[in-house]
Amino acid sequence: IEFFVDVISDYQSDFVVFPEFFNAPLMSAYNHLGPADAMREIANFTIPLRDKFMEFAVSYNINIITGSMPYLDHGVLYNVGFLCRRDGSYEMYRKIHITPAEKSGWGMVGGDSIVTYDTDCGRIGILICYDVEFPELPRLLAEQGMQILFVPFMTDTQNGYTRVRSCAQARAIENECYVAIAGSVGNLPKVHNMDIQYAQSAVFTPSDFSFPSNGIKAEATPNAEMTLIADVDVDLLKELHNFGAVRNLKDRRLDIYKILNKSKK
Repeated sequence: IEFFVDVISDYQSDFVVFPEFFNAPLMSAYNHLGPADAMREIANFTIPLRDKFMEFAVSYNINIITGSMPYLDHGVLYNVGFLCRRDGSYEMYRKIHITPAEKSGWGMVGGDSIVTYDTDCGRIGILICYDVEFPELPRLLAEQGMQILFVPFMTDTQNGYTRVRSCAQARAIENECYVAIAGSVGNLPKVHNMDIQYAQSAVFTPSDFSFPSNGIKAEATPNAEMTLIADVDVDLLKELHNFGAVRNLKDRRLDIYKILNKSKK
């Protein structure tokens, strides 16, 4: 973990984002317990890992989106991550939409909070993997002023990856924001239910004249481990909101439809 934080911080980066369940290899030590119990066992590492991320955020002067890890709250298992700011503060976020495999294999439960987070580089949103496939969530975050959406993900096949990627790129256009996705690659032959992984991390932009014509700021080599570094200009989003060729946020017909945020804060 520290290696990647160190490398990214060397480029004076403001954020680094890790994948969903980046610590899944730890489950190999608990395979004899079965997938559900193994996931609960590695939940014991989540708070110590959070504390280490907080230490790195301060010492390397970088805001860290920790990907996601299993977390036990009064016996209930959640898929959570942390925003560790470089000022020493942190926020917890929970995956809201749990996949069928997470429910049946690990007994996970979804969170119920849809919020943005203020940082020293703008307001951000964080959604874990499957969450980005539901357009209502990013739209609610956009209404709260989100400028950058971070999406840690884990997909085992190219089919699953395509869903996440395609939806993430659509969210950048719909909500006039940047979207950064980060996933794990490689095989975990000793971890039940996580044998293979496929990913291609990327940074997406709106599609207008001030941005790349294909809406892709940067993308990693497909299914290869690497760090991806990209610069984005949040001031361009303000121009887009007011003077874009199309204005997806302003031109909504709120007189005939709207989305309500009923989440618990």
